[in-house]
Amino acid sequence: MTAHITHLDDLLTALTTTEAEPRRLVAIVGPPGSGKSTISEALYERLNQAQSGSCAIVPMDGFHFDDDVLRDRGRLARKGAPDTFDVGGLIALHKRLAANEEPEIAVPLFDRTRELSRAGARVIDRSVQTILVEGNYLLLNQAPWDQLLPFYDLAIQIDVDEDELKSRLEERWRIHGFSAEEGQRRVAENDLPNARFVVAQSRPADLVYKAAD
Repeated sequence: MTAHITHLDDLLTALTTTEAEPRRLVAIVGPPGSGKSTISEALYERLNQAQSGSCAIVPMDGFHFDDDVLRDRGRLARKGAPDTFDVGGLIALHKRLAANEEPEIAVPLFDRTRELSRAGARVIDRSVQTILVEGNYLLLNQAPWDQLLPFYDLAIQIDVDEDELKSRLEERWRIHGFSAEEGQRRVAENDLPNARFVVAQSRPADLVYKAAD
């Protein structure tokens, strides 16, 4: 049964009471603009304050296909849709992280200012106990994304009202140098359709987090 919580401290409590030996993978899931990265960073800071080096973050966005690939496939305008990610690579990384047999594992990160992924941009040591995997489609209940589901010891969904999502996403595009009109177009034609797809097609999470007003 899904539990609903409204305070970050309760989210932290849920994490610290979930089995972590030798390692746990936690999915932080939500639509674009829901605050996954911000919440993941906050949990990362708190967990590492309690035990240094115990937590790391793996963003799904590091597995974006390059713009050249998407352009060749006619999918550049829908960048961020489920088929614009290297899901096989993400699944392979989950297997390595869960097995925890290597001294360290390098993971890619997405550079939003350059709109590309950087390979080996973060290294996760074998001693890390909690890995927060954050992304839109981690609980997607369709192939091949559904191969990720068994890896998670805990799944957390971030819940944000669509009007608030729309406002955040338009502001994000403005910060990255796009006009108000272009930002609104990108949100309407790409970001919001992706957000609605996440909500409609993801399996229920263990926890739903909606920040208190």
